[in-house]
Amino acid sequence: MGEYREAAEMPLLSVIVPVYNIMEYLPRCVRSLEQQTYRDLEILLVDDGSTDGTGALCDRLAREDGRIRVFHKENGGTSSARNLGIEKARGEFLGFVDSDDFVEPDMYMHLLQAAEGKENWLVQAGRDEVDEQGGQLPGICRIPEEREEYAPVEFLEELLMHRGDCSFCTKLVPRRLLGDERFPEEQLNEDFHLMIRLLQRSEGVISLPMCGYHVFYRLGSNTRKKGAEEFSRVFSDNVNNADLVLSLVEEKYPRLRPVAVRFGLYQRLDYLLHIPIGQMRRDNGQYRAIVRFLRGHVRDTVGSPYLSGKNKLYLLVLTLAPRIVRRLHRLGMRIRGK
Repeated sequence: MGEYREAAEMPLLSVIVPVYNIMEYLPRCVRSLEQQTYRDLEILLVDDGSTDGTGALCDRLAREDGRIRVFHKENGGTSSARNLGIEKARGEFLGFVDSDDFVEPDMYMHLLQAAEGKENWLVQAGRDEVDEQGGQLPGICRIPEEREEYAPVEFLEELLMHRGDCSFCTKLVPRRLLGDERFPEEQLNEDFHLMIRLLQRSEGVISLPMCGYHVFYRLGSNTRKKGAEEFSRVFSDNVNNADLVLSLVEEKYPRLRPVAVRFGLYQRLDYLLHIPIGQMRRDNGQYRAIVRFLRGHVRDTVGSPYLSGKNKLYLLVLTLAPRIVRRLHRLGMRIRGK
């Protein structure tokens, strides 16, 4: 395609970047946004209470490029920073980029071209993952060979089958579609939670055959490697989201119930394989509820066409002796050096 549109008609794009103690990698992220071929954009850097000089770096970057706006706030987490950015954004379309990641120069141009005439659609690019040495890691989401359009229920099924991408970092979001919806704060799996809500308001999702977003795998970042206590919270949020989507499916999309049940079983399997053994106690309410759920869904586990034989075996034995299985699983991981 040629020029996007006449400059006077080009909608403003607001790209929101939550920032926290990221001096080493922020310049690369911002540079990738400054170099976008789509020029009518603003870059909102939301400093979430940085303590290492990142806030001052944001101010310096803003002095160098008039399209950058900086907002400083007390530390409240990624969702809190994103939500402030949404309130301050002036654009008709919103994008979200994590401060240690970077994007291809033409990503937003392609997303906006695809959004023409699709006012209530989400548009997404593909993503890959690179490590600290610059090496490319195995693909985390399938990138289509040609443009694909999903109805909301179809994209929901993709998410529940772990084939879809719920990340808002790869998405172009119409401001009017977002409305008064916001990212849930005090939750680590916030993208999935908001995506489920937006799908109900949208006409669908357009997926483009391009890799536009590069996730930087950095130990210590928000959604990367966690300590024992943090792992428990991450997987607790995943289970809660699985319950949310199961309720939605039972109410609005009953044909997806087997897929939603599989999703809930899988999230509980993840929880039980990652929760610290010391937290597998009778006074841990969510742990006990998860075991009860598994025991109440043995028939769903055995009969599911969407679970592998290995996952079925794990789920069935976890319903009987979860602590013993965890110890054996941990021993096996140590033997394999993981």
